[in-house]
Amino acid sequence: MRRLVLASGNRAKLAELRRLLAGLDVEVVPYSEVSDEPLPEETGETFEENAALKARAAAEVSGLPALADDSGLCVEALNGAPGVRSARFAGEGASYEQLVAKLLEAIAAVPPGRRGARFVCAVAAASPDGAVELVRGECAGRIAEAPRGKSGFGYDPVFVPEGDRRTFAQMSPEEKDAVSHRGRALAALRRSLEGGLLDRLVAGS
Repeated sequence: MRRLVLASGNRAKLAELRRLLAGLDVEVVPYSEVSDEPLPEETGETFEENAALKARAAAEVSGLPALADDSGLCVEALNGAPGVRSARFAGEGASYEQLVAKLLEAIAAVPPGRRGARFVCAVAAASPDGAVELVRGECAGRIAEAPRGKSGFGYDPVFVPEGDRRTFAQMSPEEKDAVSHRGRALAALRRSLEGGLLDRLVAGS
């Protein structure tokens, strides 16, 4: 079984990735298992730039193919913010609860019909020789007026995807995977891995 390094310390992301790539001839290992060096800061202006930055760094340090994602929430009433700064919207080191509270405060005066938003996820797959392939997934929806549900992480308790009345945090992991931005991006990644990307990544090691 071939190993892929996830350039992240987020256990929830690791669990999602392992679940969505189950059945492939790969073992996804966290970055902490292969290196103590810090990953680079997310200095890119797009989700794709940040994902590629982290994947390349992890592949170079570990000598193994690496995956990284950069995800965020783009809220129409905030002109696309928090976007690439979604994890830092309430300040460095903010908890998920603080992020949600900051978002709800920022759009408190926005009526229900104007609370449109979309989740975006860019995933980069990098080989140690520097080659990178990118996929992207999006999920449109709206921001709820108050948090609901206990599952998921990040802004999941206030994001209601199109066609549903539940937030991501009220869905089972499998239900969320079927419609989420990360689920769609990783489904595209899985197709690429099955179509020969995995062999190309390993060949570049």
